[in-house]
Amino acid sequence: MSEAPLERAVERMRADGIGDAAIRTFEVLWREVRAGATGLIAEADIEPVTQVEALVDLPSDPEAERAALEHAVVIRLNGGLGTSMGLRGAKSLLVAREGRSFLDIIAGQVLALREQHGVELPLLLMDSFSTQADTLRALEAWPQLRVDDLPLDFLQHREPKLLADTLEPVTWPADPRLEWCPPGHGDLYPALVASGLLRQLLDRGVTHAFVANSDNLGAVLEPRVLAWMVREDVPFAMEVVERTEADRKGGHVARRRDDGRLVLRETAQTSPDDVAALRDLTRHRFANTNNLWIDLRALEQVLDANDGVVGLPLIRNAKTVDPTDASSPAVYQLETAMGAAVGSFDGARALLVDRTRFVPVKGTEGLLVLRSDAYRLDEASRLVLDPRRGGRPTIVTLDKAHFAMVDDFEARFPAGTPSLAECGRFTVEGDVRFGAGVVARGDVTVRADGSSQAVVPDGTVLSD
Repeated sequence: MSEAPLERAVERMRADGIGDAAIRTFEVLWREVRAGATGLIAEADIEPVTQVEALVDLPSDPEAERAALEHAVVIRLNGGLGTSMGLRGAKSLLVAREGRSFLDIIAGQVLALREQHGVELPLLLMDSFSTQADTLRALEAWPQLRVDDLPLDFLQHREPKLLADTLEPVTWPADPRLEWCPPGHGDLYPALVASGLLRQLLDRGVTHAFVANSDNLGAVLEPRVLAWMVREDVPFAMEVVERTEADRKGGHVARRRDDGRLVLRETAQTSPDDVAALRDLTRHRFANTNNLWIDLRALEQVLDANDGVVGLPLIRNAKTVDPTDASSPAVYQLETAMGAAVGSFDGARALLVDRTRFVPVKGTEGLLVLRSDAYRLDEASRLVLDPRRGGRPTIVTLDKAHFAMVDDFEARFPAGTPSLAECGRFTVEGDVRFGAGVVARGDVTVRADGSSQAVVPDGTVLSD
């Protein structure tokens, strides 16, 4: 296959204003796919990580922590629309708790850190074309977040979808927007370069970044980690948690056999033959939280050594042009994961944290837990897990036919969520509406029999 399809894709990207760093990354991935790469990481090529350092063991040194905070930035990935939950705007603008959106709580966390430590601590959001306008309007309520000439956000790139059989950029006149796709959150690195922010931050003396998803309110910058990175000259660190049943399908860390470096393997990078090993919680014990710590000077060195490309492993995502139409042409979306950069830095480390730092909301099940009394917000806008939970969140399973969309979800909890502080597992099967003051304890299953909606009356106590 010639490179003519690549040239046409690049021409389209340049016409769209895509930066050189993103184009070079796309070119590398396109050539990998042409050469037959699938992006799969074989179980035979990795070995389990059996032991990692733990946040709980890091010493506290207030003076070193404040000094490190003076050279830090918080970056939140904010490109998601939450379409799987029926949302039509930025997911971070959804109410998370107590009438406050995810973005409101993140702003509160950053401002509390500034006040507590007497530092400026910039906040940057990586928005997408779909979330930028709504997000910037919402940020007008937080003028105190702005720091000098730094912007509040920068844009994630987009790239052409490719026809699976020819690797040509797809054309879809029925809806030209479907010709494009996001390149995955691994685009963080080329987006920082293309926006000029990496250089701008370094010129300001900002040397370290804490990066996390905007839907994970447990991810708050921890000064002890910053001081540890400075003290031990750590170029890159990934927060991990002990995997549970809820993490069987998520990414895990391992170690490459050929060079001993850490590697992140996602489900999309696992062959069917290796799925059992992927899901073996005793073999691969540590899940990626997507809470990352980056020495920006080390990042610049990696980019300079690789022609502006971090060199993240390919994720070849097979889709159809129109995701709602299975008969539309098959395409590939070439993606990367930002956590996969753990394999690009000599000396990168994994850091074990507890589940209070990993509270992702990927659907309404996570939203139910977040809004329940299993958590509270403290004065610094930090999530605090109820001590009755023993450090572990409630596992929630909701009937997708009736609860997957936010509007349907809220209609079935009109008086608020049930109490889950003493509930280990909460499962709802069928169409159920919950009254006020419902309490769940132990392992609870609520099942609606018949075609009509079932109602759990006010004040009901559901026990085991």
